[in-house]
Amino acid sequence: MRLSADKVNKLAHTVADALAEIEQVEFLEDRNSIRTEARRILEMLLKQEEKIDLAAKAKIENQRKTIIEGTQEWDILYRKYYNEEVKKLGI
Repeated sequence: MRLSADKVNKLAHTVADALAEIEQVEFLEDRNSIRTEARRILEMLLKQEEKIDLAAKAKIENQRKTIIEGTQEWDILYRKYYNEEVKKLGI
């Protein structure tokens, strides 16, 4: 899923704010450092997701038979190949 830089930044702020509200959580760094790290992790995860998505779509495109995106068959294969790619990464 593609998210704009603003949306990723908003998510990072939300994560930092949510962590700050938890009594058992104590920040060893300032809140901006926490937000920056949350943003870095979110961007890394989104890049991984994009690679998984592209790999699943490539597998469908490499089928002998043409499978049209949006069909039930395409959706089933996409989920199957997507899950295979996720398992390869150990996620």
